Amino acid sequence: MQIFFVKFFLGEIMQKFKSVDEMISQLEPNGPVYCIRKNSIQVASKYFQNKFPGKILYAMKANPHPIVLKSIIESGINNIDVASTKEIEIIKNISSNVKCSYMHAVKTRESIREAYFKYNVKTFSLDSKDELIKIIESTDRAKDLELFVRVSVSNEHAEIDLSKKFGAITSEAIGLFRLTNQYAKKIGLSFHVGSQCMHPISYEKGIVEIGKIIKKTKIVPDYINVGGGFPTIYPDLIPKSLDCYFNEIKKGLDNLKLNKKPIVICEPGRAIVSESGSTIVKVILRKKQKLYINDGTYGTLFDAGIPNIVYPSRLIKNGRIISKKMTAFNFYGPTCDSMDYMKGPFVLPNNVKENDYIELGQLGAYGLTFRTDFNGFYSNNIFEVEDEPIMTMYDKNARKEFLVA
Repeated sequence: MQIFFVKFFLGEIMQKFKSVDEMISQLEPNGPVYCIRKNSIQVASKYFQNKFPGKILYAMKANPHPIVLKSIIESGINNIDVASTKEIEIIKNISSNVKCSYMHAVKTRESIREAYFKYNVKTFSLDSKDELIKIIESTDRAKDLELFVRVSVSNEHAEIDLSKKFGAITSEAIGLFRLTNQYAKKIGLSFHVGSQCMHPISYEKGIVEIGKIIKKTKIVPDYINVGGGFPTIYPDLIPKSLDCYFNEIKKGLDNLKLNKKPIVICEPGRAIVSESGSTIVKVILRKKQKLYINDGTYGTLFDAGIPNIVYPSRLIKNGRIISKKMTAFNFYGPTCDSMDYMKGPFVLPNNVKENDYIELGQLGAYGLTFRTDFNGFYSNNIFEVEDEPIMTMYDKNARKEFLVA
């Protein structure tokens, strides 16, 4: 079959295949391989842009690969949630026209100053008086700041709790919001319901906390930022449709009964890019229901370890007969560390054996981000593919509607 090549905008060449199976058949790679589906990025991005009742900030931390970032910008998202000046530099090298919002609630004075004076970033998040002081002093008391006070809310429905590190409790946020309003040209309130939030009601509960602050301070914010946490689909985590989440947010905002309606913002990361990525691993050894593979928790599969996310998996035929009997397996990565373990269960044909290839899906979020070179096991083999992801949140009609040729 023909191999296609795509010219990358920074001078790189990325090999392109019609499918993962075609790629494996032609390359038969020894190391793990990562695949990017630009079509999946476009579908998810357009879905958010058409359905969410406000502005979209892509959370760059989920996947900062230049191909991914360019695809997101080309799809119409021109606002980026960044957490460091390095991320600002990366995205500005791709497009100088994007608006960066520095939504990390704890920053160094040097990074605040660099973001403001070098990159013209005006939007910052904070959750304490000390952080507000740092922002004011580091920007030389700038008069054009957009400042967001991050409020701590319940993460009870999230698979990964993000409530312990950031966010001011409501009673403290009231005074902080009043104080911040004195120094902001525009002011916002924000919260985060946690990563992979499995129930839409979390967003309504977060908006209720925002409403308490507005009622106490009598200050209507210019922005309400409902954060990220929008879920993707995994074999053991089947969320409600994203429309349910958007409707819950709309209902919560309507219940505030504000005369002046703030601009609503969200910061999706996982939900935009997860379906776009796959990791292809090779079986090194089988011990009964234990599969030793050439990538693991120190590579792209970190989330399969400690958070124990179960990725969708499939055995790639590559010219051989696959058993119809299915078996649940645990995975072990290539390093010498016993923590390089993925409980799963990963359900695969019973006759999987050494040298077989397995595709693991939903790795567009955080797969590339978490790689290390521990023990010398590191792979930067990245290719583009055009086939469909193993699992998707979007039916054929949605994919057809939002996928532009």
